[in-house]
Amino acid sequence: QVQLVESGGGSVQAGGSLNLSCTASGYADSNYCLGWFRQAPGKEREGVAAIYTGGGSEIYADSVKGRFSISHDNARMIYLQMNSLKPEDTAMYYCAVDRGACVMLRGVISPYFGYWGQGTQVTVAS
Repeated sequence: QVQLVESGGGSVQAGGSLNLSCTASGYADSNYCLGWFRQAPGKEREGVAAIYTGGGSEIYADSVKGRFSISHDNARMIYLQMNSLKPEDTAMYYCAVDRGACVMLRGVISPYFGYWGQGTQVTVAS
């Protein structure tokens, strides 16, 4: 059974940093798209960053380029380093895993991932 558990969320001042982690287990060794999404109250879920374990460049939402960085450790730990945080980064953050290459839909990270974590809250105070 695939299980994803996020950690590392919290409250920070604007300009601060957080490093989110996602512990992943229960899936076979293969190539996957690993992603981070976020959802703020009253807003749709947004793809923040994604990386394909089979190689290639990371993908970032325009709103976080240059500030966030996604990485992984053998697809079993997925990280999201968040720097220069802004109040608009406040949201519930979810890690997600899907088999195969990462997919873009109309210029954004496709939300159609097969496995999701429960989320970790990030709050950025102004």
